[in-house]
Parts: sequence; structure tokens; C-alpha cells
Amino acid sequence: MTLQDKTIAQSRGLDPIFAPQSIAVIGASSDPTKTGGRPIHMLKMHGYKGRIYPVNPKSEVVQDLPAFASLDALPEVPDLIMVLVPGAAAVAVLERAVELGVGAAIVLSAGFAENGPEGQALQARVTELAETSGMRIVGPNCLGAVSVRDAVIATFSVALEKDMPKPGGISIVSQSGNVGSAALANLHEAGAGLARFIATGNEADVQAADALEWVAQDDETNVILCVLETCRDGARLTRALDKAHASGKPVVVMKIGTSEAGQKAALSHTGGLAGSDRVFDAVFDRHGAIRVHSLEEMVNTGIALDAMGDRRIGTDPSVAIVAASGGFGVMMADAAAANGVAVNPLSEATQARIKAVLPLASAVNPIDATAQMSANPDFLEELVDAALSDPANSTACLMLSMGMGIPRLRKVYTDALARVTAKHPEKTVVACIAQPQDAVEELRSLGIACFPTIDACMAGIAALSARDRIQTRGAVEVEQIAVEALSPEAWRNEASAKVALRAAGLPFPEEIIARSPDEAAKAADKIGGPVAMKILSPDIQHKSDIGGVQLGISGAENVAAAYKRIMLAVELHASDARVDGVLVAPMATGGTELILGATRDATFGPVVMIGLGGIFAEIFEDTALALAPVSKTQAETMVRSLKAFPLLDGARGRAPADLDALTDAIVNLSRFVARFADDVAEIDINPLLVRDKGQGAMALDALIIPNDHHQAEAAE
Repeated sequence: MTLQDKTIAQSRGLDPIFAPQSIAVIGASSDPTKTGGRPIHMLKMHGYKGRIYPVNPKSEVVQDLPAFASLDALPEVPDLIMVLVPGAAAVAVLERAVELGVGAAIVLSAGFAENGPEGQALQARVTELAETSGMRIVGPNCLGAVSVRDAVIATFSVALEKDMPKPGGISIVSQSGNVGSAALANLHEAGAGLARFIATGNEADVQAADALEWVAQDDETNVILCVLETCRDGARLTRALDKAHASGKPVVVMKIGTSEAGQKAALSHTGGLAGSDRVFDAVFDRHGAIRVHSLEEMVNTGIALDAMGDRRIGTDPSVAIVAASGGFGVMMADAAAANGVAVNPLSEATQARIKAVLPLASAVNPIDATAQMSANPDFLEELVDAALSDPANSTACLMLSMGMGIPRLRKVYTDALARVTAKHPEKTVVACIAQPQDAVEELRSLGIACFPTIDACMAGIAALSARDRIQTRGAVEVEQIAVEALSPEAWRNEASAKVALRAAGLPFPEEIIARSPDEAAKAADKIGGPVAMKILSPDIQHKSDIGGVQLGISGAENVAAAYKRIMLAVELHASDARVDGVLVAPMATGGTELILGATRDATFGPVVMIGLGGIFAEIFEDTALALAPVSKTQAETMVRSLKAFPLLDGARGRAPADLDALTDAIVNLSRFVARFADDVAEIDINPLLVRDKGQGAMALDALIIPNDHHQAEAAE
């Protein structure tokens, strides 16, 4: 199968999974509480209109439906089969399903890759069947799929045993069955509407990326919630995210498994400072997904996005807070600050307008309406209208934790909010309210984003603003760079690495290779001033650890002596190392030390990194990452995101750094690593001295680490 054919196969519709007209359940049970019985029970209970075929060779009737001994005995070839028999038996069913031309299969049973070598072999066969036949297979070891509007229930999840979520615009794509099922249950409990659900399990064929791409083009889906544990195919995931972005459907991603334990790179700073989970951040940023870090935040954000429709928070979130208590107002302001949400003072005219209605109110922002908001609930409309009319803030955030539970207040508040939201269709009202549920649903129907707690409110506003930044920015234009082969000479030692990187536009000083004390002395004389001297060897990465570095050396005799000291240190501590000489370089001073690096992520390809350098680089871990290559604008965004950016921007009377030279270095390195992506595993430039504006930047050290294939060749 060609790459193009494979792409077409991956992206073709999953209609037989989400919209089957007939479903066969292999391993069907008459007991509705068992895994083989629950799907049939729920299909019947929730009103699936298609044809249901229980397959059980030991029964003639299953849950009042005619049962069949095998797939061959069915009166038609089903669109979808649900496989609940384990291991080898499941594979045999799939093989026969392929021969019959079944559209799709969901393998709910376990006993595959999670079960040792024998199970891995069985799963490999499942993958082979999907690739060679065109039949799409979800699982194995998964929780299946659901389409709410058509009551397609291809799962045994207990979340649907009693109630079905109401139809709506939110779809869930999850690799984890239990986490996805919990999200489904939480949406249902919150009264939100669900379109599709799928949990992909072991992903022998259908990956979360494939399902994400399908729901991105689904007319019933408005918002996509995605739970990822890993990514097996970076190109499939990024293609799906791009399609969702192009369709205007926000994707809220919870990526779990974020620990960096065991991921530190042994040979350079860059690998450890990058970290695989942070690469996901770079992927989500480039391809327009909103990342959250908890199940609750994912669900709350998804519900709010669905409720808001076309309303916007804005790219720079700010809120006018309205509360009936000064204490609540302070808590909300604190939570806003913690989540990067501004609370800007209202204009004098707006404050005067609020005071005219409620003379005792504090109108600065937060607006403390005091108990008068309950005593005179009609005032709420005027307060919210004033807050939304003021240009200082994009959003009004209301504390409604108690008022909506009181019947006399609820109708007044709801009517007032209906009028004010209709008056300001371009702005968003956010409410802090958890109960009563029907009141929350009524507010959502007005386009109001509702969150159950103060912290959830402000975290939600930040996430909603991320959606607006993504949509305002549009699709990220990525320079197309053809991959080429890099000469092995480039990674032999520091000097050869610098030659290759200098040719790509990275700034290095004049340096000379010396192979004797006399050559070292002549090199120092030519360079002039104090010099730095470093051993050159393809076998010594950490030069200073063995005494292979001498700094600030002046005078011919001292330089020659330093050369001898370096060679003696190598003889004592690395006698087997190949030695290419000693690199003599000018001592560079001044500027801010940064670390510039690149690494090749196994899933998503080359990544470029910039961060605070020097001896504290690994302590503060102040870095920014992006997929390579990056544009000048993207490089500037990376630099400005650093906590250390004020050091580069003239803080405390410092001269501003040469940001133009710095961003050029980032762009050029990103292009280099993209160009030689197949050969380079990692690049480490540390330190990179960024001098004052107009004085450029200077890279002092460089290391290129080849990929595993080249390292193995070198070892041979």
C-alpha cells in the first residue's frame, strides 16, 4: 500500500462505526448485566432504529431477539460488528468478517498487546487485516463508540446503563476508555448535549487521530474533547487537528502522562530541557488545539464553548467582575490573576453609572453590588450592561452561586441576562454557578458560559481566550524544507559541528585547530588577546569533566603549556579517545547567556528550543519550544514567552539585547534541523551570548548528535 493510499484509508469515513444501519454482537449474552449483554440491552432501551443481530452459537434467542450461530448465519452482512470474544477467537471472527465484506468492527475484548508476546502477535494480525482489507477496526481492548442522536451504542460502558445523554454538539475522542467514559458521564450530569463518543483502546487500526479527523467533518459536532495518552503517528494527529481548525471546531485536549522521569538526555542539555511532553505543547500550539490539564477543566471548557457559539472572550482576556459580596469579588480577582486574566479598572463614566443605580456599591472592579443585588434584583441588568458597555474589559463575570436557587430571584435574573446578552452579542458573560441544574442549562441557552467554581471560571476564561487566539491567528504557515543528507564529518567534533552550523547562518567566532604546542601558540597570537582552548575529540562530549578545557590563556608560553596540560589530561582520563587537536578560540565576554538547541522527537520530528543558559539552565528550565522550522515571528514569540525575557528587554536599566540577531539564530537553526532531520538527533549550542542591540550574538560551543543509526555505525 502506497503512502497516498494509506492516507486515504486513514481519512476515509468511519460511517459504519458512527452510523451503522445494522449491528451484529459477537459473544452476545442474554444477561443484560454482562459485557456481552449490555450493548444489546442499551441499544433496545435507548431506541436504536437499526437491525440488531446477536451472535451466540449456544442460544436461539437473546434478549427477545433471534440469535445466530455465526456471522455466516446472518440474513445480511452487517455494517458493524461488536466483538466480545477474547484473543484468538476475536481474530478468527475478524478474518471471517473481512471475507464477508463487513464495514467495520469494534473489538471490545482484551487479550492483545497488553497481554505479552502472544497477545502482541494477535494484535499485529488485527492491524494486518485492517490494512489489507479496508475494514476499519476499533480497539482491541477498547470501550467502543456511541452516536447519541441515532442511539448507536457500540459499547458496554455502564455510563449508559440507565440514561442516555441528550443530543448536542460535543464529541469525545479518547484513547482511555475509563477517562473518556468519565467525561461522558460528567457531560450528562451537567446537562450538556453529546454528539459522538469513541474510545480507541490499543489502536491496532483506528487511532484517536482518525476519529478526531472524522468528527472534525461531522455536521453534528461543534466542539471536540480529546483525551490522549500518547501519539502513534504524528502526521495523522496533526492532519486531524488542522482539519478541525479549518472547520472552525475547537479541540480541547487533555494529554495525560506528563512526567519527565527517565526522559533526561545523557549527552546534552537540550534533550533534558525539551522533554517529550513539552513537544505536545508545541504541537498543540502550532496546530490549533487548546490544552487543559484535568478532566474537569476539559469538560467545563467544552460545555462553555458549545454554549457560547459565536461569542468571544478575546485574545487578551479581561473581566469585569460582578458579585454581591466583597469577599467573593476579591477571591475572583485573585483567581483571575492566577490564570493570567486581567481585571481592568472601569472608566469614571461607568463607575458613575453604577453608583447612580447602587450608591453603596464599589464600582472600581470588582463591582461589589452588596446585598442590594438580592434586595433589588432588577439592578443586575444595569450592572452587567454597564460592565459590558465599558471598553476596559472583554467579559463580564458574575457570581451567581446562590441567587439562582431562589425562585423570586431566578426569573428576574434570567430575564435580565437574556436582555443584556442579546444587547451585547459580541461579548461574553461568564457565570459562576453550579446548581440548580435546570437554571444552569437555561443560562447556557442564552450563550452564557457557566462554571461551577471561582477557580474553574477563571481557568475557563483563559482557555476560551486561547480558542480566540487560535482563530484570530489562523493557520500557521510552515516553510517547506526538503530533507537532505548531512555529511558525517559534521558531527565528528566541536569544530566540524561549527563549520556546518556556521554555513547555515549561526554566528561563531574565528577559531583555529592546533595540533601541537607551537601551533597553539601561533593560533593564539593570530587571534590576539586571551583565548579559550578545548580538546577536539569525537569521543569526548563533556570536555571540562576531564580537564580538557583551559580558559583565559594569554602569551605564547602559557598557551603552549595549556596545550600540554590538555593532552596530559586526555592521556590520564580518556586514553582511548581519538584526538583531533585543540580548538583555540577568542575569549568572549558580555551579553546574556542563552542556550539554543534542537532535538528530533520520535513522533513529531524536529523541534527547536531557546532558553536561559549558563550554569542555572537546568535549574530554572526556562525554555520555549516550537516545531521546526519556525518563522521570524514565531521565533520572536518563543523569546517573549521566556520568564527571562525582561533581561533581554532592558529590565532594571539594562541595555536591550539584540533580539534581531537572536531570532535569526533560532530561525537558522530550525531550518538546519528540518533540512537534516533524518540524520540529526540533537544539537546543543551553549552558551549563545546575545549582546546589546546592534552588536549581534555569538555562539561559543556546539554539539551535533547523530541519530541512533549513525551512532551504531560509528560504534562499529
